[in-house]
Amino acid sequence: VQPVESGGGLVQAGGSLRLSCRVSGAITSFFNSKVMGWYRQAPGKQRELVATITRLSSTNYADSVKGRFTISRDNANKKVHLQMYNLKPEDTGVYYCNDDIGELSWGQGTQVTVPS
Repeated sequence: VQPVESGGGLVQAGGSLRLSCRVSGAITSFFNSKVMGWYRQAPGKQRELVATITRLSSTNYADSVKGRFTISRDNANKKVHLQMYNLKPEDTGVYYCNDDIGELSWGQGTQVTVPS
């Protein structure tokens, strides 16, 4: 089971990006059993969990992104998305998706860069 992230890029402060993650190699019931999350790792810092979503789309967010990021999921296609608005330089990092306890294999992530 391998998450594959995409959608990152370079965006000016105040801009938006939409990240996507496809969980390849998983059957639908396995994916649906997972609380999925988006993590990010800023340069020189540990990876942190920024948003989670249950099978029934109950969500939670880190305080640093609350009100600016929206996580969603497509259970039929085993995808998880992260819509990011009003991006700030401190949002810069590599973004990964995984379940909420990091049990799946880690993908390569997708780089988000917001210059200061």
